[in-house]
Amino acid sequence: MLATRGLTWRIGEVAIVDSVYLDLAPGEFLGVIGPNGAGKTSLFNLITGLRRATEGRVALDGQDISSLPPHRRARLGLGRTFQASSVFGSLSVRENVRLAVQAHRGGSMKLWRRAAADREVAAAADAALERVGLAHRGAALAGTLAHGEKRKLEIALLLAGEPRVMLLDEPMAGVSAEDVPELVTVIRSLTGDSGRSVLMVEHHMDVILELADRIAVMHHGALLACDTPETVMANPTVQEAYLGESL
Repeated sequence: MLATRGLTWRIGEVAIVDSVYLDLAPGEFLGVIGPNGAGKTSLFNLITGLRRATEGRVALDGQDISSLPPHRRARLGLGRTFQASSVFGSLSVRENVRLAVQAHRGGSMKLWRRAAADREVAAAADAALERVGLAHRGAALAGTLAHGEKRKLEIALLLAGEPRVMLLDEPMAGVSAEDVPELVTVIRSLTGDSGRSVLMVEHHMDVILELADRIAVMHHGALLACDTPETVMANPTVQEAYLGESL
């Protein structure tokens, strides 16, 4: 479904992302780990088009999308969350998602009042909120949500765009320990039998091991290993590189 081939991003002589080859199959959950500065978020930026690769390419369903801007890639089915919250705090939870649905369907962000009155938009927004367990919080201002709830809302915003590939950038960052299990349940449900694929950067190894079908390990911008969790954790090179370090 999603593939990178020799994906590279250089600043001068320094390779921030160094010739990364990845394949993500339909319905697969691929975790990406590595210390700060390993190039994980930069890899996401290249895949989604926020940065233009120095070398290599990105393909979705066999189509080369390397030259497309972010909004075109999103239209083709790439969706992404960011480490920083991207919700409109002064709008309600439901209004946030309705705006996302309307934007996906080609409407203007200025037409949120019309979007709120549209039955199809409202139904799609409510379905996304139900999917992430926030249906009961629809009337609340997004800015009043707890951090774990904001992460759920960000996932609902992503679902509003009907992505086939979801890129999650450290969704557990800032989430309290008691909220992690519920958020893990929400994220696990994103693949299921939908055929949707997930590529997730995360520092919490227990979460990665619980969710991922395969794990990709990045080190100094390069791909150190990519295999099943059991194989990766038993890999001597990974052990040597990360023994005693926080992934």
